[in-house]
Amino acid sequence: MDDLRADEIRNLPLPDLALRVLAQYASGEKANLNNVVQGIVQHEHREEPDANQLAARVAETWAWLEAHGMLALDYNGATSAPWQRPTALARELLADPGALDKVWAAERLAGDLDPALSKARTIYALGDYETASFAAMKAVEVEVRRAACLTNELLGVKLMRRAYSPDDGALRDPDAERGEQQATADLFAGAIGLYKNPASHRTVEFDDPIEAAEVVQLADLLLRIVHRAEQRQTAEPV
Repeated sequence: MDDLRADEIRNLPLPDLALRVLAQYASGEKANLNNVVQGIVQHEHREEPDANQLAARVAETWAWLEAHGMLALDYNGATSAPWQRPTALARELLADPGALDKVWAAERLAGDLDPALSKARTIYALGDYETASFAAMKAVEVEVRRAACLTNELLGVKLMRRAYSPDDGALRDPDAERGEQQATADLFAGAIGLYKNPASHRTVEFDDPIEAAEVVQLADLLLRIVHRAEQRQTAEPV
């Protein structure tokens, strides 16, 4: 590939620059940040007035690669300036830059999620996005049924409509306007109808890691709403 230009180091967004740095300096069996930085300052861009700043930005980019699991220590007994190697994820990205979507998707699920989504998160990490999405929405279904004290005979959209019915739903917010109550019922019914029911009955092509991560996030939001309804029930006078 072409050498990494000074203007690219200065101006590329950090993730884009990270891929270029990965391809330029860290695509072999071993890489060493100290050697890379010294090469920029003393050789590749030594004529640039901001050579030190260029080296600093590459060092920051190197840290980004480490933080995102693309560089790992290649321990050889050295006590300083250790060598590193590209990880399996890095090699996948070098072969297919589109695989960067997996990095963005993983960041979406990096924070705390409802404990009920632990199975969905594990399945997601294995790359089975269809099953992860189904598992996330199934967790919502189970929690809604439990919190609303409804029977197992009620499933999917019907369960959501009953639990959040503006007329007598056990989980509706009685202080909210009727339109908001109906919107909440529609939100739950729509999420279950779109992301759980189809996968219950047929094979669904679901190979976008970002969309699958967002389905899990949506499930997390719905579970927050369920837990708020439970808190209201607890706070209501007997």
